[in-house]
Amino acid sequence: MIVLGIETSCDETAAALVTDRREILKSLVLSQLEEHAPYGGIVPEIAARAHIDHLDGLIARTMEHVGIQFKDLDGVAVTAGPGLIGAVMVGLMTGKALSAVHELDFSAVNHLEGHALSARLCDHDLTFPYLLLLVSGGHCQLLIVNGVANYKRLGTTVDDAAGEAFDKAAKLLNLGYPGGPAIEKASEMGDGKRFALPRPLLGRAGCNFSFSGLKTSLLHKTQSLGDNLTASTRMDLAASFQSAVVDVIVDRCQHAINMYRKIHPTGNFLVAGGGVVANSALRSKLECLARKNELQLSLPPLSLCTDNAAMIAWAGIERLKLGFKENLNFAPRARWPLDLSAEPPPGAGPVGKLGPKA
Repeated sequence: MIVLGIETSCDETAAALVTDRREILKSLVLSQLEEHAPYGGIVPEIAARAHIDHLDGLIARTMEHVGIQFKDLDGVAVTAGPGLIGAVMVGLMTGKALSAVHELDFSAVNHLEGHALSARLCDHDLTFPYLLLLVSGGHCQLLIVNGVANYKRLGTTVDDAAGEAFDKAAKLLNLGYPGGPAIEKASEMGDGKRFALPRPLLGRAGCNFSFSGLKTSLLHKTQSLGDNLTASTRMDLAASFQSAVVDVIVDRCQHAINMYRKIHPTGNFLVAGGGVVANSALRSKLECLARKNELQLSLPPLSLCTDNAAMIAWAGIERLKLGFKENLNFAPRARWPLDLSAEPPPGAGPVGKLGPKA
């Protein structure tokens, strides 16, 4: 089986060809960093227009590199949400058109499921059920992955996601964009113990996350420093902020491991996915956590942590093999939780009834 994956949920335009033998034949990702950098964050209209300008050409180059035609494909898998609705629509409509014209099976993939299953693309030994830390710019969750399209959420963020917190902290410290890599780079030369920043919810029951208080504390600290906010001090603040975020994530993971073991006593895997998992400090702490709890840790390669189409193609393969096929009237979704039975986080409101269920 060969599936074309398309990803346009945010600010990366991506296309990939993947086989059911876990081969990534080609994966291309076109970043929009230069377009959004002047604004210090992602501008939805700019993102959508960039996808329109580049997606067709990216798909063509992917196909040309592998040397196949659309008639050689078995299906098209495309991100249908969650994400910036205008950006999602570009990829979704393109995927629908290709499916209709070339009579290919169509899979509308939840972007979060792409992250959730990405480790299985490279780790042949990873079996269900496993515990998943999903941490990115827009999402911060802990879930039990019982199988494809079968998720139990243990915790989520009650305010900012970790990636969003990194972006805001980097902007506050004038370290550049994107924030995650900027904070990590500055932290390498900083003292993470210099500033005692809070660890929200650390040690508290449950598996929810909170980062807004930490971000506010960083703001107050920078304001109090005034003219003493030197380049060296910015690095120390970045390192202290990163240390606090990592400590919170690891603490929440430990609580989730305890719940996972109660539900699945023989559960053996801890998996992490999402762009923030590219952070080397977090990866190192997760390795220690897994050893402490005698779990096998599965971390996708860095190329599969950030948004990409290979993970979407693989999720499509997993879904299509189980008979999950969507109609071409599937509607894009700005919000689309993996665990539809879970209560929405505070202030989020109910999930809209948009299109057929996945």
